[in-house]
Amino acid sequence: MEYSPPPLFKQGASARAKVVFFSLIAIALLVVDSHMQSLAMIRQVVGTALYPVQMVALMPRDALYNVAGYFSSLAAVERDNKRLRLEQAANAQTLQRAQQLFSENAQLRKLLGTSEQLPVKSVMSEILYDARDVFTRKIILDRGARHDVVAGQPVIDDTGVVGQITRVFLFTSEATLLTDKDQAIPVQVVRNGLRSVAYGRGQSGVLDLKFMAANADIQKGDKLVTSGIDGVYPAGLSVATVIQVENKSGDAFARIVCQPSAGIDRNKQLLILLAQPKAEPRPPPVDAKDKKDRTGKTRLSDPVKMLPALPTQDPAATSKGITR
Repeated sequence: MEYSPPPLFKQGASARAKVVFFSLIAIALLVVDSHMQSLAMIRQVVGTALYPVQMVALMPRDALYNVAGYFSSLAAVERDNKRLRLEQAANAQTLQRAQQLFSENAQLRKLLGTSEQLPVKSVMSEILYDARDVFTRKIILDRGARHDVVAGQPVIDDTGVVGQITRVFLFTSEATLLTDKDQAIPVQVVRNGLRSVAYGRGQSGVLDLKFMAANADIQKGDKLVTSGIDGVYPAGLSVATVIQVENKSGDAFARIVCQPSAGIDRNKQLLILLAQPKAEPRPPPVDAKDKKDRTGKTRLSDPVKMLPALPTQDPAATSKGITR
């Protein structure tokens, strides 16, 4: 009986021979595929069949990438959100500043137009702060004696009279508002020319027309302007508007309340009127001997000089009736 080893221990071709054999087969397949493109269909079928296996094999990697991307995206979103908040705050501050500058620019344009229309010289001023005395209505301005400001000069804005300079320092000055209880201003009703005096009421912020007869021709809505008879405020400046008129039969005077046209609660820039308009100087008396008027006739300031000289009589010729 012939002995044969078990199949496990049977030795076939050597490993080198197998490598060479399969290498030749692979080379042949590559050559055939490159020339005839005969394995394209097989490649597509194999790739389609192996795609689920590839996706399953790539799932751990993709999951790790997704987790890392999620946290990095979250950190980036938080940084962007913080940056946008800071930009929003800066833009809001810039916007508010721009709105304030726009409002101040408009106010300065109005004041410039007002100063050009006034017949007196004026200087621009800005409110620094309110006076510390709570029982008065006073403000501190950034113009003083160095800017030719003196006590008594009027202070106005683009809508009307604000008050009057009461104290002056070197670089600053104090202005008392019209609504102060110690202030009074001569006014005139635009509608009918009626003149009166408006008095401040204090912290209430309104004006009173005192000592007006109960039957005075004043109506609600009348505009009041400066009359100019006090020599301080130029005539025609807007002062206030009548908002309340009470005429009681038993009272001798009417109760008239006015709302000021100007106010420091709306504007920060004001105008200080430095001087009143100067009156035209009267021409000096003209000597009749060497001055003539525009018509060519002699102007005589003394009526006595205009009388003709009386003829004088010679005593020696009187008896002869000769007069010279």
